[in-house]
Amino acid sequence: MNKIIKKEKFSERVYRFEVEAPLIAKSRKAGHFVIIRVGEKGERMPLTIAGADPKKGTITLVVQRVGLSSSRLCDLNVGDYITDVVGPLGQATDIENFGTVVCAGGGVGMAPMLPIVEALKKAGNRVISVIAGRSKDLIILEDDIRANSDEVIIMTDDGSYGRKGLVTVGVEEVLKREKVDRCFAIGPAIMMKFVCKLTKEYNIPTVVSLNTIMVDGTGMCGACRITVGGKTKFVCVDGPEFDGHQVNFDEMLKRMGAFKSIEEEKMGNINCKAEKTVNKEPKTISEGLITSHTTPQDNVDEDKSRNAAWRVELRKQMKPKERTQIERCQMNELDPVYRATSLTEEVNQGLRAEQALTEAKRCLDCANPGCVTGCPVEIDIPRFIKHIEKGEFLHAAKTLKETSALPAVCGRVCPQEKQCESQCIHLKMGKPAVAIGYLERFAADYERESGQISIPEVAESNGIKVAVIGSGPSGLAFAGDMAKYGYKVTVFEALHEVGGVLKYGIPEFRLPSKIVDVEIKNLEKIGVEFKTDCIVGKTISVEDLERAEYKGIFVASGAGLPNFMGIPGENSINIMSSNEYLTRVNLMDAANPESDTPVTKGKRVAVIGGGNTAMDSVRTAKRVGAERAMIIYRRSEEEMPARLEEVHHAKAEGIEFLTLHNPIEYIADEQGKVKQVVLQKMELGAPDASGRRKPIPIEGAVETIDIDMAVVSVGVSPNPIVPTSIKGLELGWKNTIKVNDQMQSSIPTIYAGGDIVRGGATVILAMGDGRKAAANMNEQLKNA
Repeated sequence: MNKIIKKEKFSERVYRFEVEAPLIAKSRKAGHFVIIRVGEKGERMPLTIAGADPKKGTITLVVQRVGLSSSRLCDLNVGDYITDVVGPLGQATDIENFGTVVCAGGGVGMAPMLPIVEALKKAGNRVISVIAGRSKDLIILEDDIRANSDEVIIMTDDGSYGRKGLVTVGVEEVLKREKVDRCFAIGPAIMMKFVCKLTKEYNIPTVVSLNTIMVDGTGMCGACRITVGGKTKFVCVDGPEFDGHQVNFDEMLKRMGAFKSIEEEKMGNINCKAEKTVNKEPKTISEGLITSHTTPQDNVDEDKSRNAAWRVELRKQMKPKERTQIERCQMNELDPVYRATSLTEEVNQGLRAEQALTEAKRCLDCANPGCVTGCPVEIDIPRFIKHIEKGEFLHAAKTLKETSALPAVCGRVCPQEKQCESQCIHLKMGKPAVAIGYLERFAADYERESGQISIPEVAESNGIKVAVIGSGPSGLAFAGDMAKYGYKVTVFEALHEVGGVLKYGIPEFRLPSKIVDVEIKNLEKIGVEFKTDCIVGKTISVEDLERAEYKGIFVASGAGLPNFMGIPGENSINIMSSNEYLTRVNLMDAANPESDTPVTKGKRVAVIGGGNTAMDSVRTAKRVGAERAMIIYRRSEEEMPARLEEVHHAKAEGIEFLTLHNPIEYIADEQGKVKQVVLQKMELGAPDASGRRKPIPIEGAVETIDIDMAVVSVGVSPNPIVPTSIKGLELGWKNTIKVNDQMQSSIPTIYAGGDIVRGGATVILAMGDGRKAAANMNEQLKNA
């Protein structure tokens, strides 16, 4: 949380805040912005930094009371805390000695213009500032701008101060009388549009700073995408400043109104008094979670081998043939019709104790267990299952945690059918594999619900600090193992909650947040420290970490940059990436009327893609209220990468599957909202590089269907913020980090794993990378 130390009222609707944010104040440059959130149900809102004082450790924000989120912020007072302030974000303004520059600021746009004016003047430019507002009361920061300008022209719509007229009148006056080398324009989008139209006539290069709809602000969601020069750009990572003559302002203006009706409804239904956290310290990630934990009470032989007396005895109790005759258990599920109406109730209900006991008997306790080889984190699968068979459920959970930091998570979301279960000896006998994933979930859930949560053994502290960038599966697995080795581990997370994709990307009906929170709590118990709202590469640098004596760094920043198809109409309103849609609903709880974050509730929803994320998106849309929810996939169902269980669940819930169809165009209405999608029918050819049969268009086979919302789920790429900020780091395809067999990068002290290395990975593969990196970094550091 960030404390407000000064508040000044400029006008009835405009305020200036000075906020404690020492790391941001230190690294901020002209043009940067922050994402703020007010209250636990607050929306993430971008605000340009109007000033900073590195010595005091403060930043200045100027806010206009417009909608719900800005009203909540304006209601805070000195001594109150802003729940989250994240930054600095975006690219800094390109400052050099251009010659004569015109800086046009409209309304609150004068606040972000001020640091640009200061920087331009310092660089030796002749600076002419044209500032404008509807009336005298809305002319802000005049004295500060005058102090850094060679000339100031003031325009007001009503003529109450300065000269009557729009900002373009003042700008054109300057362009007519003297040579201008560059123009900078910040203010309402419509103002910037007409300034750019004017300067284009005079052939004056013009830079605009855009403030569009955002969710995360780091490039993860794609909500801020705009068209610049015919290409899609993300304002938060490519901007916020662009060549104004290349910006499609008409498209941007429509997109900025995407949630206007939803916000108006929320403004009418919610009391806009801000949720205050006066004089309170920030909460830890563990607050409110289970705190009791004891060592399992079962009296178990310390021998962990297959030849331990208790395991030998278990094998004698049933003949292998008898074990293979036991039918595989079925997961208990909520009724499909009912569950399709609930966002928060988990579909899979877990096994009952008697089911788990019976299923555990199916395990043959093989001498050479293929299941362990198939597990990326090398869980001792036969041993934990035999503990279940013996009724020692707590010891089963303890066994899991010897190698897995997230057993309750993996038991729910890992593709066991493609990993451990695919190597089960039962398959060779024509029988279903042992339900390893179900049993893993059972043991982890039993321990959590019992309150007797075991803590892994931790070596004596060696005092060596290591940093983890990102708190997704790979980062958490690495952190857990390094803490066990005795290191002081700090995890830096860019978002306001720990968990990465486990929190923003996977719905509650598949992975409840409380499950993730308890797993994180367990890591805190062994000494792992978490710092949220901190973007390595922006808030702090790798060099900062090295100066703070972190001897090893593990990059686990994931692949959060959404891919789009680049087809006509894709930037229409109500077309979003799966990252944006799931982040709004999962992390921001947007479907909850009490949440400030808006989300579209489409009635005819098309989700493009065939992976697990596509299934999560379409099943979420159904629960949010879609009457028709469709998967559109260019290959056949057989080629779908999604788990069979997810496809089965989706079908049971009434999801339509339009396979062998591929979108080629979206059609929007006069408001810019998508109303139709044009589909190209496909057929399958020979296998491509992925091993799946290549989809080929059927000439002339095109159909158009009505939709009011589309979610694009065609993959993600690594977010470039972290890898491109590290000098000398060797990168691979699409800004992935190149590593050797030990998960070590080209810089010896930096390791990496998960999606930032693979480009895309399952939870368990990412965890495997984290464990491997931890083992190898430990060897390097202890021998240094």
